Amino acid sequence: MNASNLYDQVFENNRGWKEQKPADDPEFFIKLSREQHPDFLWIGCSDSRVPANEIMGLEPGEVFVHRNIANIVPNTDINVHSVIQYAVQVLEVKHIIVCGHYGCGGVKAAMLHKDMGKINMWLRNIRDVYRLHHAELNSIEDDEARTNRLVELNVQEQCINVIKTSFVQKSFLEKGFPIVHGWVYDLGNGILKDLNIDFDKILQNIREIYRLDV
Repeated sequence: MNASNLYDQVFENNRGWKEQKPADDPEFFIKLSREQHPDFLWIGCSDSRVPANEIMGLEPGEVFVHRNIANIVPNTDINVHSVIQYAVQVLEVKHIIVCGHYGCGGVKAAMLHKDMGKINMWLRNIRDVYRLHHAELNSIEDDEARTNRLVELNVQEQCINVIKTSFVQKSFLEKGFPIVHGWVYDLGNGILKDLNIDFDKILQNIREIYRLDV
């Protein structure tokens, strides 16, 4: 299928989807057009093989989504922090999920000793994770296993970056939510792995330094 036909096929697919949804649920679009009340914020990788609500088994409107290369939460990225603030303060999500995936191209690129131009600034966030955990990572001889472990450690460090934010700290102390979780998706079998991030312990530890009194 050439590019033009593929483009047209998208609109044909949309018409089929538009007809099928009311057949399954007559009020689908009525409910969807109301205000959104998702319980989850998903911060994931831009990889096209990781569709958030689909692999969670949830419908449109149930997951608020932010995606970027290698699911990074940099302190200087106003985009992701605006998403977190809106999700926490306006939508009042109960759970924030940082989800990476094995075989992540961004993580693989960060492990190369190669100048990649402007993308170096983004990959530096992942290389910083490697620096923090270099002893563990360097002890792993198998390249794939080392890459997979960096995927997991990157998720953990990005969860910490989420917990550092004033929005999350303030909301949790006042309301008891959101709780931050770290997951990894396995492209090879479709399984989501919970890394069992110790949210309470992390929150307690980082508030010694990152506490922002209001």
